[in-house]
Amino acid sequence: MSTGTENTLAGKFNEVAGKVKQSIGETTNDDRLANEGTAQQIKGHAQQAVGSVQSATHDVAESHRERVEDIHEQKAHNVRESMTSTAQNVKESIQNKADNFRAEHES
Repeated sequence: MSTGTENTLAGKFNEVAGKVKQSIGETTNDDRLANEGTAQQIKGHAQQAVGSVQSATHDVAESHRERVEDIHEQKAHNVRESMTSTAQNVKESIQNKADNFRAEHES
């Protein structure tokens, strides 16, 4: 499968080559060559359009993938923060209860 850049470059080549063929055909009164040149230019324009769509699709997909990764990383970070915060709260609660128990039984 060709990439957007490959299709764009191939399309530009076909566009230019087609213009040359068309010009030579018109200059030499060779309708067949002029028509081939026109057809090659049309092919080139189509290839460039396909290349543009492929590049845009690739760019959007890459951007989406990066955003999904960022969201995943943020969610994972939030879960870790929540877990450590909960553990700290449990530890502090246990320490308070132990301190209260000690205070009740020392007097």
